[in-house]
Amino acid sequence: MNQTQRLYEIDQLLQTRRAVSMKQFMEKLEVSRATVKRDVEYLRDRLNAPIVWDREQRGYKFDVPLAGSPPYALPGMWFRPEEAEALLTMQALLGSLQPELLGEHLAPLKSRLNALIGHGGNNPGEVAKRIRVIHLGARRADNKHFQVVASAVLTRKRLRILYYKRLKNVAYERDVSPQRLVFYRDNWYLDAWCHLKNDLRSFALDAMQSVALLNENAKEISDEKLDGVLKSGYGLHSNKKVEWAKLRFTPERARWVSLEQWHPKQRSRFEKDGSYSLELPFNNERDLLMDILKHGDQVEVLGPPRLVESIRQTLLQSLRKMS
Repeated sequence: MNQTQRLYEIDQLLQTRRAVSMKQFMEKLEVSRATVKRDVEYLRDRLNAPIVWDREQRGYKFDVPLAGSPPYALPGMWFRPEEAEALLTMQALLGSLQPELLGEHLAPLKSRLNALIGHGGNNPGEVAKRIRVIHLGARRADNKHFQVVASAVLTRKRLRILYYKRLKNVAYERDVSPQRLVFYRDNWYLDAWCHLKNDLRSFALDAMQSVALLNENAKEISDEKLDGVLKSGYGLHSNKKVEWAKLRFTPERARWVSLEQWHPKQRSRFEKDGSYSLELPFNNERDLLMDILKHGDQVEVLGPPRLVESIRQTLLQSLRKMS
């Protein structure tokens, strides 16, 4: 907890109690006696807080400000970056819903969300105007399909889906046992057991042309198996065979990439020339290819051979189309 956060905590305690002892401050803030004294003095001397020591109650309290004394005001404080992103993302998601969808149920949530965004006396409208969370590449899933899929996930029932395979430009029917919904790169996916393939698969909700709820219980898959298959490698589209990609970024690109996490199990190091080596596990190379190619000539793919060849073929095909 930094000093600004402690000042707000002290203010809150003094606002809600008749008097606050030194011991209560130390326990609540988890700091030493000396730190509490410094913070109280800062509030009193720098921010004009009317804090006094009450001998009878043996604690600090707010006194009535003297006439003509400077106004007391806490410094502005807002959320940490990840908290701000979460709040504004929730606001954007709720705002994107059609008005008729859960309108009366979501109204209190929207009101509470605006109150949180307005934390510290900020105007929610001004916050939304001045701070933006931009999501790219979102594909709209059918609301009716989403409701059926979510219901199946939670009630543990099977689904029959007509699924459009974009790569082959065909649609096929599958009976699946839903395991969990995943919001990945601004799009919704269903992790499910495919009864035809007898294996785990991820299905994009926007590619579902029809969805029907079946009166059969879903096959249960353990969390360990789900994570072992679908989270073992880079990206969402995974399988059981894991390989390790070996990448080397130029010193210039390293200034950005070294601050990014591509995978929880990644291994990385800076080389003597300032370049940045990154190794990470992957199963299906689809997502990894896209993220490597966006770095252009600032990245070198060192292995494995299958990934090197995929990158080479992709670049050659691009060159042929431009010639």
